[in-house]
Amino acid sequence: MITDNQTKKGQKLPPLSERLKKLGLVRDWDFVLHLPFRYVDETSVTPIADLVVGEDSQIEGVVIANQENHFKKSFEAMVSDDTGTIKIRYLHYYPSIRETLALDKKVRLFGTVRAAWRGKGLEMIHPKTRALKADSTLPQTLTPVYSTTEGITQTWLQKRITRALLDVDISDLLSEQERQSLDLMGLRAAIEALHHPSPQATLSELQNRTAPAWKRLKFDELLAQQIMLRQSREIRNKTQGPAMQMPEDNQSLTKKFLNSLPFELTGAQKKVWKEIHESMASSRPMNRLIQGDVGSGKTVIAALAACLAIDNGFQAALMAPTEILAEQHFKKIIDWLTPFGVNIAWLSGKQKTKEKREALASVATDADIVVGTHALIQQSVKFKNLGLAIVDEQHRFGVNQRLSLRGEHASGLFPHLLMLSATPIPRTLAMSYLADVDVSVIDELPPGRKPVVTRLVSIARKDGLIEAIGTSINRGAQVYWVCPLIEESEKLDLTAATETFERIKEKLPSISVELMHSKVTSEEKTRIMDNFSSGRTKLLVSTTVIEVGVDVPNASIMVIEHAERFGLAQLHQLRGRIGRGGTQSYCFAMFGNQLSDTGKERLRTFKETNDGFEIAKKDLEMRGPGEFLGSRQSGVPLLRFADIQRDNELVEKARQLADSWVRNNDPRASEHANRWFETVGNYLDA
Repeated sequence: MITDNQTKKGQKLPPLSERLKKLGLVRDWDFVLHLPFRYVDETSVTPIADLVVGEDSQIEGVVIANQENHFKKSFEAMVSDDTGTIKIRYLHYYPSIRETLALDKKVRLFGTVRAAWRGKGLEMIHPKTRALKADSTLPQTLTPVYSTTEGITQTWLQKRITRALLDVDISDLLSEQERQSLDLMGLRAAIEALHHPSPQATLSELQNRTAPAWKRLKFDELLAQQIMLRQSREIRNKTQGPAMQMPEDNQSLTKKFLNSLPFELTGAQKKVWKEIHESMASSRPMNRLIQGDVGSGKTVIAALAACLAIDNGFQAALMAPTEILAEQHFKKIIDWLTPFGVNIAWLSGKQKTKEKREALASVATDADIVVGTHALIQQSVKFKNLGLAIVDEQHRFGVNQRLSLRGEHASGLFPHLLMLSATPIPRTLAMSYLADVDVSVIDELPPGRKPVVTRLVSIARKDGLIEAIGTSINRGAQVYWVCPLIEESEKLDLTAATETFERIKEKLPSISVELMHSKVTSEEKTRIMDNFSSGRTKLLVSTTVIEVGVDVPNASIMVIEHAERFGLAQLHQLRGRIGRGGTQSYCFAMFGNQLSDTGKERLRTFKETNDGFEIAKKDLEMRGPGEFLGSRQSGVPLLRFADIQRDNELVEKARQLADSWVRNNDPRASEHANRWFETVGNYLDA
């Protein structure tokens, strides 16, 4: 029995409804779609003599002995059938276990068979235990095992899901013709087969999600997602955005800025800029993602878009995920645009009260461009007439944060939204998740850039690497040395970076070295980065606060300590901090002694390619899509069952049917989407 006041270690648990909501279980349909992650076979009984070590098995027998160990808080029993005897052990147990396993009681046990510890024979530890009654029968289907949370037992959840299956109308929204053309089984049959599969079902197919029933559920999930994406586009088509025309006057801010650049835009930049200003000319709010590898020149295109907004009498806002990155943008935009009289405001969470008050007043009255961090989406921020919202490293923000910046403003218009990402998104991912987003790709680096040479180095050679880097610094190089973030403990994270900092200073006493981490004040970070940018500091030891956006062209060496702790995309981002000048740059990925097979594969890929799209493809295979799109931060699941890599054919079929239903205003579209996503909200609008 589950109650709202169950406690754990003396602490009151949250109400049952809150615990269920953590699992995404609010409506009956949520319970229907809460599918098992594995199954156990309790449909048959194995004689004790036939048990095999390592296998999950079910036995029936009589308790012939039992014993409590109060010192170890454990309980043991011996259970026997006509063929043999097995020991049953509980290291911690409820009083009810003593009653169930009393002498001469008949019991049914399910668990993993092990070789007995310190003795001959077999044992089970903490098996599923129940009293065997005269009318006890064996289950007729495989037993599902569901994801659960504290205070919610498998037994309770199984019963609640069974009730939902009886209460919910699981009518098939696909016509017989559609179903047959797609080679799909019926919906109710598929759901029943996944919750209660027959003993003849292939466990490997069920658990690897290749069974026909899984195919049907994966298709329905993809169909619901594609419907929502298309409905989101339909809604956006009905909203009004500020139509911004490209000024023909050579004295316009856009033309003056473009003509002032000390370089010519690459062909890819020109193509993307054309796509952007054509989108901004429409009264339909732009929803565009610029994706381009690190160093491809996304920021200058964003600045051009901001100039176009200002030329049309609107404000532009640029939001970045970290203070360092936001400050870099702020300084760059000041250098680029203040000579033309552009008023630029700065907003961050760490501003002093007076500075913040003055900045807020400027945002509400005379600021042309507002640059900042999450502070831009606070309730106290009131824009005068925001026409363009730019979000850098968009995947680093949660969906709700992006929505807050691009919502309807005082003018009654929805600002154009321009998102930037240095994480190239594979085509299959874009097709599945970005149906409501126009994607522009800068797939060309500025001329003169040399590919970074990447080398893998054992952590055992750290001292030798420090000495070699000292020689390079004496020849004019600047160096980043990045230490990993240890999520469990900021103190450990800081300690690791500090130890490396002290070690380098000891070995290279004549070289200027500085340390930066998350605990450094905003003013101190600015000072440290100014020193490094100007060349006064030659080697910067840092945690991952420098991961994105930092632009120091003279920096030509990057050391990543314990590179096996980073994701592929993060490694590629870090490597992108170097190779921005004309000299050859080198990245040294140092790995520890305990390197897993996955870690080896990740580092091998990192070493062998500088291609951001290849990196992204491999990273998607290894980590899944959530990090690319920033939906995980919002707490919203993306796809629970389908896999866009393996189920690519289903994605295309779902896309085609969703197009047909939405285009023809088929009422099944909304009904189907609501089954899957009613409790998800409007995250796709972001």
